[in-house]
Amino acid sequence: MTDTFSTETVTGTETSTGFGTDAAPAAALWPGDTGVIGEQSRRALLELIKGPYLSGVKAPALWAALLGDEVGIRSRLHELFLELVVDRVGEFAFVRNVSTTELKVPSTVRTAALTFLDTAMLLVLRQMLLAGEGDGRVIVGQEDVFEQLRVYRTIDRDESDFNRRLNSTWLKMKNTLRVIHQAGAEDRAEISPVLRLIVDAEQIAAISGEYRRIAERGGSALDLDLGSDSGSDSNVSGVDDAGHDGTRDSTPDRSGEMTS
Repeated sequence: MTDTFSTETVTGTETSTGFGTDAAPAAALWPGDTGVIGEQSRRALLELIKGPYLSGVKAPALWAALLGDEVGIRSRLHELFLELVVDRVGEFAFVRNVSTTELKVPSTVRTAALTFLDTAMLLVLRQMLLAGEGDGRVIVGQEDVFEQLRVYRTIDRDESDFNRRLNSTWLKMKNTLRVIHQAGAEDRAEISPVLRLIVDAEQIAAISGEYRRIAERGGSALDLDLGSDSGSDSNVSGVDDAGHDGTRDSTPDRSGEMTS
């Protein structure tokens, strides 16, 4: 395998990506810095790795840096076995583990453990997003979402306890996964378009049928604990493997544990 030595020009700045040179990189930010991308590009890269995603609406400067230096950032991610996914229309980007049959790659992205109810709410929110996004921003009421999930309350589940779990899951969607954002009143939220990719069509096909079957039986088809982890496996930034209930937490996995 032959190394390729090249010089990239990114947003008007020439940056050397070669090896074996004593000259300080043009992008150096401090003495001894060997980085090859600029400061804003590094900040965008860090935001992507921290996850769950980079929003052009929430962080316009970092979004601009990503678009201006996409090749350089994508290259840095490849060195960590990560793939960059960019939605220019929705103005968001996230990273996921590289999928290839050429070699066995390490799992860099750490998944977030989800409960059964977490996954069910993600499915409901995604359905609402797809149904309404043709009209622009999709804003939903908390109670409208909760009402669609009440079919999963088992006869032995206390209603107040179930409502507490619904509220906990709603906060997880807002504060941890960041797939909804408050829109005016406390009980109103805008669904982020990133949800279209975090939970993809393949994932939906793998679990929707089973969830419908459970709902039709009043939540009693399985011995469910709505407060326990359902065995998540995903990527933010999307869900990598069908058949698992989960979504991604793009924090690099340094411990080997699949937890958020």
